[in-house]
Parts: sequence; structure tokens; C-alpha cells
Amino acid sequence: MDSKKFFLRLFLFGLFAVAGASATFAQSAGSIEGVIKDPSGAVVVNAPVEISNPVSGFHRETVSGDDGSFRFTNVPFNPYHLVIRVTGFAPYAQDVEVRSTVPMSVQISLKIGTAATSVIVEAGGADLVENDPTFHTDVDKGLFEKVPLESQSSSLSSLVTLTTPGVVADSNGLFHGLGEHADNSFSYDGQPITDQQSKIFSNQIPAESIQSIEVISGAPPAEFGDKTSVIIKVTTRSGLGQTRPTGGVKASYGSFGAVSGGFDLAVGGRKWGNFIAGSGLNTSRFLDPPEFQAIHDRGNEENLFDRVDYQVSGVDTIHVNLGYSRSWFQTPNTIDNLNIGINDPITGNPLSPADQRSLIKTFNIAPVWTRLISPTTLFTLGGFVRKDQFGYVPSRNVFADGTGTIPGGSSATLNQQRKLTNAGVRSDVSYVKGIHNIKAGVTFEHTFLTENFNFGITDPAFNDPASPTFDPTLAPFDLTRGGTLFPFRGHTDIKQVAFFIQDTISKGNWAFNLGFRGDVYRGIVHDTQPEPRVGIAYNFKKTSTVLRVAYSRIQATPFNENLILASVGASNPVITGVVGGAGSQPPIRAGFRNQFNAGFQQAFGKFLVVDADYFWKYTRNGYDFSAFANTPVFFPIAWHNSKLDGVSVRVSLPNYHGLTAFAVLAHVRSRYFFPQVGGLGDTVSSGSAFRIDHDQAFNQTTHLQYQPRPKLPWIAMNWRYDSGLVASNGNLADFPTALGFLDADQQAAIELFCGANVATLTNPLTPAICAGQTSIGAKLVRIPLPGKGDVDHNPTRVTSRNLFDTSVGDDNVFGKDHYKWSLRFTVVNLTNKKTLYNFLSTFSGTHFVTPRTYTAEVGFHF
Repeated sequence: MDSKKFFLRLFLFGLFAVAGASATFAQSAGSIEGVIKDPSGAVVVNAPVEISNPVSGFHRETVSGDDGSFRFTNVPFNPYHLVIRVTGFAPYAQDVEVRSTVPMSVQISLKIGTAATSVIVEAGGADLVENDPTFHTDVDKGLFEKVPLESQSSSLSSLVTLTTPGVVADSNGLFHGLGEHADNSFSYDGQPITDQQSKIFSNQIPAESIQSIEVISGAPPAEFGDKTSVIIKVTTRSGLGQTRPTGGVKASYGSFGAVSGGFDLAVGGRKWGNFIAGSGLNTSRFLDPPEFQAIHDRGNEENLFDRVDYQVSGVDTIHVNLGYSRSWFQTPNTIDNLNIGINDPITGNPLSPADQRSLIKTFNIAPVWTRLISPTTLFTLGGFVRKDQFGYVPSRNVFADGTGTIPGGSSATLNQQRKLTNAGVRSDVSYVKGIHNIKAGVTFEHTFLTENFNFGITDPAFNDPASPTFDPTLAPFDLTRGGTLFPFRGHTDIKQVAFFIQDTISKGNWAFNLGFRGDVYRGIVHDTQPEPRVGIAYNFKKTSTVLRVAYSRIQATPFNENLILASVGASNPVITGVVGGAGSQPPIRAGFRNQFNAGFQQAFGKFLVVDADYFWKYTRNGYDFSAFANTPVFFPIAWHNSKLDGVSVRVSLPNYHGLTAFAVLAHVRSRYFFPQVGGLGDTVSSGSAFRIDHDQAFNQTTHLQYQPRPKLPWIAMNWRYDSGLVASNGNLADFPTALGFLDADQQAAIELFCGANVATLTNPLTPAICAGQTSIGAKLVRIPLPGKGDVDHNPTRVTSRNLFDTSVGDDNVFGKDHYKWSLRFTVVNLTNKKTLYNFLSTFSGTHFVTPRTYTAEVGFHF
């Protein structure tokens, strides 16, 4: 039997075996509906109904119809406080919990009373805690729309970094989740996206399209697989039920000539809805550059998102997400890339600065059909196709891309065209009755990878025939000696099937997550893994305390970006000659993890809640990234194993007289172990653990926002502290080693010093200058003293930093009820702190944090 027939039969078997089973990533929102009646049984018309979650900031209002019914759709999974206030009746309050796509139905009978009737309608301490075995963070649009975000082009990544404990900011919209490089996945209304979403790999959906996010950073339930360190469930905005069109237009201008604009429009009726959002950005600082000043760093981005909902009948609904994004950007230059004083090795003419550029196009479509089989059972069938197309263009004069023996710099030119297409089908049945909330599921994904690039040596010293390290296999591709470009052509496809079944059981004060998952991975390598999951929580209701523990077995799949190069390149002598290391490493296999979590949640009255989680993860085949000859072609590698542990804490202050605040704190130890077992590069056969550049001793973000009244101006502020990522380069073990390795530009960039001598571009430090000096180091990188470096216990790190961002705005400048004008002024890095994200990282190199930037925005809303 061929592989296509095998996977077709396997998929159909799984589909029928669970009677229409569930998606790998379940839908992220449900609905609340009900009928309001008076004591006689007559329906109550035009009764105002509101639901809210004080922790996430979610709040929505509606009124009952002519038949007394009301309905809230697109409600993220969470507990909510429902309140009804009708003149002549006693206030009514009820707690409802949305944990499934099955509609939550409530029947409400109001009592005759007056406004003075004693009924508790406000949320209390019990509403601040969730009896859930999985540690997660909920953030709604009402909260995050006022958070100052550093990155306009990767706003979703910035939002996750600021609001989630254990998530550390890296450059260009990348973040490290709980000690790992990019072991993160996104779910857009149930569509799984496990490929990297930083802005050098792909494009993100516009922030205007997001209704709420739930970030799972604890034990993942069985419905989630693949990359689970951090799972970002995004619920997009909908126009369903929006009988009066709402929307807005906004535009902004700021530092680095940044111009942006965007719009959103929601329109619909009781049975249909359409939401569309678009945005655009043009700036002279698109990526985080390797110098404090932005050199050759222009870029632009355009996004379009459209969501269509249509209720075909009382039991059938169709939902379609459409998206297209395009980004174009230059590769930022260092001082060395300006090629000052360097001549073309062929013509002898002065070289112009390096001028590499990239273009990324992303297309996505995801239709979903749901059918309400019974009041307790909902069936879902959906599909998705997402395509990322990445193109990298070298300088017009290829020798400008790398000449001279620059430590850590490029000695090559390269162009690349890479495509990633992910298509799949998912189906789900959700069943909710009594103490049980059951899901069972299957998903089939087919990912097509194409990697084409051309490579040539541009540095005459890189493979000098007179050198004892001369490699004759590289000689035909040495452009300085009449060679031609080396072509690399790769194509493969990856098939994945995932099945799961789980039951969330609520019994008294207990909550249990019991599940089992199976993953079948058929790509360059074949791997299969059974994965039991279990979580337990107990709610001490009298003290508003929840205790939880969980265990997870997880199969992690390799990164798709340049996976072909990493897995089969080791068999090509040209590739191994450029990258170095042994050429006998096997293709990258799936990783297998055991994960343990334990935590608690504690509410203090109705104004404060603390949520904490301890995690311990042991992974066989720990993933990271490396670079091909210091070019922007990044590929995955695998180490023998990794051991990660840490503590994540979130403190939330729900709205109290206009003041809202939260703080997220974390300590993460990220230890990887030799040898390297997959991907290109050196194979180390001995050695102990080392701290990888995902390790973070301590980081925290504190956010405050204050708005005295809804129609008055507001102010918001972030305080971010990071202890500093590891500078993962073996040539920085201690000060003498770094002194002999760093060139003038790199020394000046980190402000290397010894005694009263500080490195500059024209006067770098040398061993002779620093001989006998006791005051040695660097301002921006903490380099160990001579002989004190240890890759596990005392690695070189970027120095710690405190950064402050602030925004002030007015959402209704003229105080109108329908048509509103808004103003907003944002300052990022208020104190203009000069600091680094990373330095000479094996993956991404060197990048500076954004300097002080100003942005002024005006908007019109209706």
C-alpha cells in the first residue's frame, strides 16, 4: 500500500472512530443564550443583560428580544458573571462558565422587587479564580487595547510577551516561551499554526482583528500537541448579531518616520455577520538592528483579515476566516557592512554598502461548519490552507555581502526562495452533560516545503588555496577566484495525523482533566508517540484558593523553516564545508517530553488574584536554531536533551474605581546537554550542560492603567525588567577570550572597557592596552572575569535592563454618543535606555532594543 492510501485510510478511520471527532485545536469560543421571564412566566422584553470576567477584562452587553431571549456569541472559554437589572424587578446575578463550543443555555426568572432589594450583583472573590488544572492567562480586547506595545509589525507577539509570565522578549517579534526557542503554537479560531511567527519568518494577523487571547503556559490538555511550551489561542472579532454597523479608522505618525493606518468594520444581523480589518505600516526601523542606530532598516507591511459568519439554520452555522499579509524589509547593516575602505576583489573599485532585502507573503483561508446535534452535542468540520512565501535578495554587487575576515560577520552572498504550505482537515464533537465535558478528535495536516537558494563565497580569505585548511570542494563556488554560485534545491512534504480524547470532569470542589493523545508524524523522519495527560485541581471555596497538579507526555515536531537543509544537508560536502563540523549527523527527529506542573491560584477579596505555577520539563531532542555561514538562512538543530524548570507568577488587579493593573514574573532555567544529535554543525561527543540563550534568571512586566470614568482620558504604563539572555557564543567565555575575538565595531557596540580605556571604532582594545588592568568588562554585556567563565553556572549574558513605556489617550474627545474621535500618544523606552536583546547569538546575531520612540495616533469610531 502506498503512503497516500495509508494516510487516507488512517484519516477516515480516525474520523469515524470518534463519530465525527474533534480538532487538534478546539474552537476557542462558545455562546451564552437564555430566556428571561417574570414570576408569572411571561417573557421580559428589552431587559439589559451583561456578562463580564473581571480578570481578563471581557465585558459585553445586550438586551432581550421580543420573545425574551438573549444571546452572546463568540464568547472565549472562561467563567463569567451575568447580571440583569430591570426596573420593577430585583437585580439578578448568576455565574456561568463557558468551557465548550456547545451553547450554554440559562433560564432566568426575575422576582418582583425594587432597586433597594439586597442582591449581590457584583463579582466577588470566587469569580476571580478558576478551578482549572491548566495554568493560563486570559486577556480581552478591553484590557490589551490600552497596553503600550513595542512592535507595530508584531503586535500579537508583543502582547503575549507583556501579558504572559515566563515569556521573554527577543528581537524581531520573537519570544522565548518557558525556556525554549520557539516551541510555541497559535490557534486562530481553532486553526492550528505551529510555524514560527516572528517577522523574519512570517506575518501575523492585525491586532485590530483580535477579540481576546488565552495563553496556555501550563500543562497542555490532550487536545493540544506539536509545540506546546506556550499555546496562544486567539478568538477573532465577529460581526454576527451586529445589527448596527460599528468600526473605525485610525492613523499614526512617529519616530523613524513611521506611518501607519488601519480600519475595522463589523456588520451583520441575527443570522449573519462580517468583520473585516486591515492595516499598513511603513518605517525606517522595521527590524531590530545590530547597531544602536538603525542603518539600512526600512520596511513596510500590509495586513487584511476578514471573518464571515452565517447561521444557515437553527442548528447549522458556517464560519470562514480569510487573511492576506505582505511585508518587505531591508536587512539592517552593521558598521562593518558599510564596507568602508574595502574594495571589490575583482574590479578593485570601492564597494558600496551591503543591500540585502526580504519579501514575505502570507495567505490563509479556514472555513468551518458546525452543527448542533442536540442541546448537549456540537459537531464541527473545518479545513485550512496557509501559505508562507519567503524571498531573500542579495546586494546588487554580491561582494558587498561579505568581504574581509570579520569575526562573526558574513563571508558569502546568498539568495533564497522558500515556500511553506500547510493544508489540513479537522473535525470535532463536543459533548457536555452533567459533570462531564468530553471532546474527541482527529486532525490531518499536510505540509509542503520548498527550499531553493544559491550560495557563493565572497571573501578571498575564507577558503584561501594557500591555507592549510583549504577545502577543494568549495573552490568551484569561490566567486573571488572565478567560481559560480552553488545551487541548493530541496522539496519534501510532511503528513501528520493526531487523535485525542479527553474529559473535563467537575465534581464538587474537584476538577479533573483526563486525556489521551496520539501523534503520527511522517516527514523526512517517521515518529509516533502515545501521550497520556492528566490534571487535577481542588477549589477551597471558603478561602477562594485553587490548588492544581498535572502531568503531560508530549511529542514535539521539528521546526519546518529550512528543515530540508538541516536534515539532508549533512550529506552534501559543500554544505558541511561551509558550516563546518561532521557530515554524519542524522536528520532531526521528533522530541519526546515528560512535563510536570504544580501551582495555585488565590483571590484576596474581589480586588486581587495571584496565580503561580512551577514547571519541570525533560525533553529528549531539545531544539534550537543555527545559521548558514552567518547568512539570514536559519535552520533547526537538535541537542541530546534539555532540562527546563522555573516558576511563573501572575498578579491581577481587576478594575477598581478605574484602576487596572497586572504583573507577570518568572524565573526559568534552560539547560541543554551535549552532544548535538541533529542538524548541521559541530558534533560534540563530550561535555556537560550549558545554558542556552533562552535562559532567563528573572524577568517581570508590571502594567498599570487608570481611567477615572469611561468618558474621560486614560493613562497606561509598562515597567519591564529582564536579567538578560545568555550570549551564546563560545568565544565569549571570559574577558581575555572575548578581547581577542571581538572586532572594533563589536567592542564599541557593547562599550568594552578596561581601566579608563573604552573601545571605539577607531581605537579598539588590545591585550597590551588591558594588561594589568583590574577594572575590566563591558557596559552592555556581562562578561566573566578571567578564568571565571562557566557555560552552565556563569555564562556570558546581556546586562540586565529596566524599560518603561507609557501611553495616554482619550477614546471620546468630543463626548459624542455615536460618532467618536480618539487621540493617543505613546512613548516606548521612555528613558531611552541603550541595551541589547542579544549579542552574537548563534541564531540571530546581535540586536538592540528599540530606543525612545514617539507615536501619535488619531482615530474615528462609529
